[in-house]
Amino acid sequence: MRKLNVAMIGGGFMGKAHSLAYAGMPMFFSPAPAIPYRKTVVDINDELAKAAADRYGFESYSSDWRKVVEDPGVDVIDIVTPNNSHAEIAIAAAKAGKHIICEKPLARTGAEAKQMWDAVQQAGVKHMVAFNYRRTPAVALAKKYIEEGAIGKILNFRGTYLQDWSADPSSPLSWRFRKDVAGSGALGDTGTHVIDFARYLVGEISQVMGVLSHFITERPVQSGSVDKLGTVKAGADVRKEPVDTDDEMTTLLRFENGAVGSIEATRNAWGRNNYLTFEIHGEKGSICFNYERRDELQVCFSNDPDDRRGFRTIYTGPAHPYGDALWPIPALGIGYTETKIIEAHDFFSAIVNDTEVSPNFYDGYRISVISDAIIESAETDKWVKCL
Repeated sequence: MRKLNVAMIGGGFMGKAHSLAYAGMPMFFSPAPAIPYRKTVVDINDELAKAAADRYGFESYSSDWRKVVEDPGVDVIDIVTPNNSHAEIAIAAAKAGKHIICEKPLARTGAEAKQMWDAVQQAGVKHMVAFNYRRTPAVALAKKYIEEGAIGKILNFRGTYLQDWSADPSSPLSWRFRKDVAGSGALGDTGTHVIDFARYLVGEISQVMGVLSHFITERPVQSGSVDKLGTVKAGADVRKEPVDTDDEMTTLLRFENGAVGSIEATRNAWGRNNYLTFEIHGEKGSICFNYERRDELQVCFSNDPDDRRGFRTIYTGPAHPYGDALWPIPALGIGYTETKIIEAHDFFSAIVNDTEVSPNFYDGYRISVISDAIIESAETDKWVKCL
């Protein structure tokens, strides 16, 4: 079986998720399209890189991503670094002829994402942006129903991504709260996942009317280089620095096919952990999904008898998308790692079979353009076209 050597740039918590996916993919999908060989992991210094290699099962380590990108023994570059380094690494990797998977959002701005899209096109390499939530079997099942016409013409999309991990202002100043690194806050970090759902399930977004809110203006400076998110709380005497990214995003949507919708993303929703949802209404029925109950899809069809009409729950399993490769009975449990395993399978299949994969850098570019339009709309208080 073909082996593809992976170099992963970044050794944080997303590196753990990707490494688990590479280890698990050949176990779940048999025969696997290829074996992802964990060749090299890169971090900001040799000490952290070695620790990541030991923990995640990589053959070697480095603190020089440029040297690793040029390594002729590397086939795939996996970018799991903060957003401000995505473009530089991806463009260099494309020029070196490497296939690339990059964590979301693809870039901080549409212009930056366009450079990345142009680079992979010119190089002719395979490319993917890691919006892994769309590979949840229940989400893929929703896509199947929509394509079959089970709910008819789509009229409305409503999506949310609500979290509370940073609702406490004493949680540390992650790079995610710095505009120069992240590009935006809740919009880019979580809202883009919902934008991906909207494009994947409904179609291209043509116009937006957005509102961005900024509630917490400063946070404690964290010690060390590890992104601690909301896992620690700082004391009152810790030095603080300004926060310049949005805490909450709300936007109305117009789709090219005539559907309308809305998205809300916030990090300040106490009691919501990973409340990623969508509800889609069509002329013949509705579909509802909540990632916190990721094995379930709620459906209602207009042709149900009057005395039985209402949402019913379908528990995903072997009969549904990706079911043959996962667990043998419905509702046994799909976790975050399984979505990453499926993502790795689809990406490596595209490399081996020379096929297209989605979401790719073009999708990442379009989502960045839509995000830019939401920011512009919030600043101008007007509808903005997603050009």
